[in-house]
Amino acid sequence: MNFTRWSARLPGTQRRAAARTETAVSPDRRGEGSVPAARAEPPADGTAPLPAVDELPARDVLDRVPALVALVHGPDHRLAYVNDAYTAAFGARRLGEPARDALPELTEPGLLPLLDQVLRSGRPRTLKSRKAPDGRSYTFTCTPAGEPGGDGAVLVFATDVTDHAEAAERLRASERRQRETAVTLQRSLLPQELEQPDDLRIAATYQPGGTEAAVGGDWYDVITLGGGRTALVIGDVMGRGVRAAAVMGQLRTAVRAYARLDLPPHEILQLLDGLATEIDANQIATCAYAIHDPNEGRLVYASAGHLPILVRDEHGTVTRADEPTGPPLGTGGWMHASGSIALGPGSTAVLYTDGLVERRNEDLDEGIAALERALSGATGSPQVVCDRLVRSAGVTADHDDDVAVLVLQHPARAGSESELFRNAALELLGGVEAAPRARAFASGVLTSWRFPGDLHDAGVLAASELVANSLQHGTPPMRLRLRRTDRRLIIEVTDGDDHLPRRRQAEPADESGRGIAIVATIASNWGSRNTPGGGKAVWCEFLLPHGRPM
Repeated sequence: MNFTRWSARLPGTQRRAAARTETAVSPDRRGEGSVPAARAEPPADGTAPLPAVDELPARDVLDRVPALVALVHGPDHRLAYVNDAYTAAFGARRLGEPARDALPELTEPGLLPLLDQVLRSGRPRTLKSRKAPDGRSYTFTCTPAGEPGGDGAVLVFATDVTDHAEAAERLRASERRQRETAVTLQRSLLPQELEQPDDLRIAATYQPGGTEAAVGGDWYDVITLGGGRTALVIGDVMGRGVRAAAVMGQLRTAVRAYARLDLPPHEILQLLDGLATEIDANQIATCAYAIHDPNEGRLVYASAGHLPILVRDEHGTVTRADEPTGPPLGTGGWMHASGSIALGPGSTAVLYTDGLVERRNEDLDEGIAALERALSGATGSPQVVCDRLVRSAGVTADHDDDVAVLVLQHPARAGSESELFRNAALELLGGVEAAPRARAFASGVLTSWRFPGDLHDAGVLAASELVANSLQHGTPPMRLRLRRTDRRLIIEVTDGDDHLPRRRQAEPADESGRGIAIVATIASNWGSRNTPGGGKAVWCEFLLPHGRPM
């Protein structure tokens, strides 16, 4: 269509059109490079010739197209034409009035500034899927229909895309529901309340990705193992959506079950590796599993393709636990190994997922280095440190990946608080005479710790039975260790034998076999585990009733 003809009919344009006509070159005087007007040659079969494009009646065509068409002219965008579809959609319009008054329906979609841009630049502009006052959605295209500049004309062409817009909105609503379901599942599978060990202070945070990102499979957990030891776990299932969250829930449940076996970290990951393959051979996950033992002052850990644990000591120096690291869970065929890193009083450790440090245009090591710098200056409670690290990494509500962070502190206690956390140990040397020495040692320690009579007697009896069991079934070296916290008394005996005791029902005629049963009856909890380098530890603990002397 030749839209220039429309501008030629508008006030003030006839003179310019006449001038162009007067200076036009006649057909018989065209140069060799001139292009003749487009005309249809008569068909060879003698049928009627087809009209050329220039000869099509543009107004008749525009009147009949189903799209909405309007023509405005000049800097005020005065209305020159609307077609029948436009009138049917928005009603009759008075010609000659500015678009702001004549076409108020263009104000809400934001077309009036667009008309100015088209008039100045002489280039078409498009606004996709904008809702008009009639409740329907249109894609508006504004095309220059005259000379660029202040007096040109603009053709407004609007296509009804309501069905497409509604379908897109239904799709977005479905995706939002799926995401909400995944986030709800994810949060329900995470710990609703973190366990708080006696010797550690712990905080964690989980933040799903923004509305445009499907939820992932990040998780964390804190598991008290008994005997004062604590397991700390963080992991990330690859992939997104409900499936990733469901796999995460299965792995987290398995970790809690395996943790009760009180195995070394690398053995836990070995079990998880096999389970991850059974859950979904195409789904892999990274995981870091660590154990804190207050008696050792270290964090023993193993990593399956996960990011390194960071530890800040009491002086602010940050250490990265780089080794050992194996492949992610679900890959199979790898023997994981455990490592350790110091976690003394006053230290803070951070376990995290890649959403905290990974950025599209940045090397991963740069993100970890930035986290190290943020951790070196982070002080305060674990929750304060956790929030500060998340803010320093630039994590916001529209972040494109899930983020999970677990922060643990080993407080440096002094003064009266330090009196609530005490340790005492005795090397068990010699033969049968070690048993009475152990009872005397336990009695003296518990008396110095000012335990009441019933708890004192129960502690001495438990120490005596554990030592007797070790003397009968274990091998040197043997040690008795007593530990108290603000919540419990822990008694532990270690020896060089790998065989773990089990509770059994002794027959009336049996002269042995009752020691572990007695300990299990009088103690709040008991257990055993193999120790690194061979041997075992058997422990029991007594809860301190509220109000007892500390």
